[in-house]
Amino acid sequence: MPIYVTQGSFTRDAIKGMVAKPEDRAAVVAEHLRRVGGRLLGYYFALGEYDFMVISEAPGNKEYSSALLAGIAGGGITDVKTTVAMTSLEAKTALAEAAMLSGSFRSAGSA
Repeated sequence: MPIYVTQGSFTRDAIKGMVAKPEDRAAVVAEHLRRVGGRLLGYYFALGEYDFMVISEAPGNKEYSSALLAGIAGGGITDVKTTVAMTSLEAKTALAEAAMLSGSFRSAGSA
């Protein structure tokens, strides 16, 4: 299954709510992902540009996107960025396939 790394920020209202009533958001996110056939691999609060990082897997982009969009629609998160990650073995395979294709591709602006 594809692996997704999502970073984002909490809204001010979300932070106020979490301070007033602390909870383990990892359990909520894990259940949310399970509903689309996914699995939570890691959930982290972060310091810096983003407030949280979620590492998960899902059957595909459609399933992950539906879970992510539902989470964003809830109104508690913003500035969301997702990166699709691959293992080093998957990268090796992609690089080998790129080597086979590279001779047949013409770059933009080249004759």
